[in-house]
Amino acid sequence: MRKKSAQFLESYLNNASPTGFESPGQKIWLDYIKPYIDDYIVDTYGSVAGIINPGKDYKVVIEAHADEISWFVNYIAPEGFIHVIKNGGSDHQIAPSMRVNLHGDKGNVKGVFGWPAIHVRDRAKEEQPSLKNLFIDIGASSKEEVEKMGIHVGTVATFEDELMYLGKDFITGRAFDNRIGGFMIAEVARLLHENKSKLPYSLYIVNSVQEEIGLRGAEMISRRIKPDVAIITDVTHDTTTPMYNKKEQGETACGKGPSITYGPSVQNNLLKLIIDTAEKEKIPFQRAAASRWTGTDTDAFAYSSDGVASALISLPLRYMHTTVETVHKKDIDHVIQLMNEVLLNIKAGQDFRYFS
Repeated sequence: MRKKSAQFLESYLNNASPTGFESPGQKIWLDYIKPYIDDYIVDTYGSVAGIINPGKDYKVVIEAHADEISWFVNYIAPEGFIHVIKNGGSDHQIAPSMRVNLHGDKGNVKGVFGWPAIHVRDRAKEEQPSLKNLFIDIGASSKEEVEKMGIHVGTVATFEDELMYLGKDFITGRAFDNRIGGFMIAEVARLLHENKSKLPYSLYIVNSVQEEIGLRGAEMISRRIKPDVAIITDVTHDTTTPMYNKKEQGETACGKGPSITYGPSVQNNLLKLIIDTAEKEKIPFQRAAASRWTGTDTDAFAYSSDGVASALISLPLRYMHTTVETVHKKDIDHVIQLMNEVLLNIKAGQDFRYFS
């Protein structure tokens, strides 16, 4: 990975962009891709699309989502302890003893998820972490003191952990789901620009908001763009780590290339183009199956407007929705390479229908 790309990844990943409050991260992302695009749009809720070769009738999208899981302040006790609810799929099991940043009206406030010491817990009836017993301590002694610090009901909190390198092959941090996707589509835009690639259609590089609470950002911006083709990138589970059941969850491993999904919302002719491209370019890939839906923005794009030929290219990831989400560096490179090559193989006006 080139130095400037690594610096962008670090600043982009370490920045907090919780669901509904993605704008700071979106600005970092847009500033990075501006040299590689011709135009851009920002919608009402903060989804951003960089546009290459605007004005063509045929429109292709590559997309990732920008938001990360977080917490909302829901109640402030008289003693100054803060109780929360989830904003997205936050994991209550990992919260105790975690450090958090509360993004208050007067700036960032540090806090911790407190938890009773092991010495005083009754092993026979030990209580598991849940929204009923989780609380944040910001060092305040009263509700009034909390509020003077700019914290109130509705303030959003994110875990503090930042990016680090794990061994020689892996990168670890919070919010790889799915700002690593935003990084990869930004790198595709850079490659197209630096290679002076000429596209016969308009390409929209889309970073959508609010995926974690129901694919809402993709739903909105897909209706605005009305694309003909959409290729989504998100993360998927590395099921080779302990405690996974491969018979139920399939087999996907970090380091073995992108995971390409089969499922009802995936258009099979577009899927074939992706697989043929991977095989031709000798890009390693894995296969996955999704039942009723993929659970990603693929579903929002596929079923928007009159139906959009859509496909999903996923990055294998360990420990999803924790602060130690972990990905393999080679997989990142291969997703970027595959998306770039696929875009070069799509023709203007290409009809992906099964028959006509």
